[in-house]
Parts: sequence; C-alpha cells; structure tokens
Amino acid sequence: MDQSTESKVADLVASLRESDTAVVLTGAGVSTASGIPAFRGEDGLWSEFDPKAFHRRRLDADPAGFWADRLELRERLTGGSIEPNAAHEAIATLEAEGHVDAVVTQNVDGLHREAGTENLIELHGTNEQVACDDCGRRTAAEPVFGRAAEGERPPRCECGGVLRPDVVLFGESLPGEAIERANWLAHRADWFLVAGSSLTVAPAAGLPGRAARSGATVGIVNLESTEKDDAAAVVVRADVTTILPAIERRV
Repeated sequence: MDQSTESKVADLVASLRESDTAVVLTGAGVSTASGIPAFRGEDGLWSEFDPKAFHRRRLDADPAGFWADRLELRERLTGGSIEPNAAHEAIATLEAEGHVDAVVTQNVDGLHREAGTENLIELHGTNEQVACDDCGRRTAAEPVFGRAAEGERPPRCECGGVLRPDVVLFGESLPGEAIERANWLAHRADWFLVAGSSLTVAPAAGLPGRAARSGATVGIVNLESTEKDDAAAVVVRADVTTILPAIERRV
C-alpha cells in the first residue's frame, strides 16, 4: 500500500472512530473478488445473456422458458467454490465489534450473510431464496433449483403458485421497505463507506450524496472512478479486499 493510500485509510479510520452511525454500501466489486462474474461491463453477464430473458413479462408469459434460462444463469453465478472474501469478512467483523451499524448491498449472492453480517439490507433481493408469486411464501432456493433442473419448470409452491427467484427482476420496482431503510440510514449516518460500486444504478447511486448532504464523512473504495466521487471526502482507488481489512485492523 503506497503512502497516499495509507494516508487515506488513516483518514477513514479516524472518522470511523469518531462516528456514531456508520453504514457500508457494497456493490459488484465486492462480489467479483469472490469469483462471481459482474453483470455489467464489457465482459459482464449481460453481454452473454439477454436481459429480456429475465424480465417480469417473460416470467408471466413463459415461466418454463424463464426457469430454463435462469438455471443456466445460476450455473454461471455459482459454478466452482464461491465463498465470502476478505472484504465480506472485514465488514462483518466491523459490525460485530460495533463499529458499523448496517450494510446496504446491491448484490444478491448472500455472501454478506454467510460472512456473518446481521443488519443487512439487500436492495435487489437474494439468490438464496425463492418466493411464491401467489401466497408470498419464501423458502431456500437450492432445493427448488434442483427440482427445476430435474424438469419441474416452473417449480410450484404448495399452494400451486409459480415460484420465482427472490430477486428484483427487470420490469419490477425495488422493495419499498428496503429503499426506505437505506435512505433513512444514509440520512442518519455520519460515516458512509461505498465499497466496490460504480454508483451508476439508482437508487443506490443516490445514497452517498444523501449521506454527504446530511453531514456524513463519505468514503469511496473502488478500482475505477465513479460519478459520485465529488460527494466523497476520501476516494481510494484500490482493491476492496485490501482496504476493508486494513480499516478493520486499524480501527
């Protein structure tokens, strides 16, 4: 870690120590460090898969076809050994030690929970569950995807309703409760750290600005520049798996 980065980490640690309410927002850069492909970008999954195949209208009109494509997508997302990385673990430790109050994530992979984070807002839902479109019942995803792989397409709930991944599909709005909680936390925070997000997708992209306007010290840790860098007091161009553990060790 060069001297400039060391200085920025020290600034983030000092402001975290003085904070009363600290929030972390995570994006795809935290997941890709665990080997999960990004959705956007030149080599993202949306260059390999047609996003229209995962639209809400597709699920309604062709649930069998939707599930066939979703199985293929899930294989790309979960192939190999996918585990929490050093960034997930550092964030969970910061929360467990009382330094971080909540985590807001754009990711749907469930790795924050696996690492031990408890106060977690999953803006886009989670791949770890499926939900029934009729009765709303939620259950573990793995057995249901197994049924779909064996030919039950679409898999159905005990009530007869079609099961669907418990994530926000194209054509759907984000859960109102999750957005409200995230906005409330951004307004309350006096330390707000963005980790591994390009901040191009609303409403997450607006959270750092909301936090800054409310007086929070905003930090952004991302390999590439973001459109919201001007809202940050500290911008670190480095790997989240290096910076987050450094913050956790020094706080």
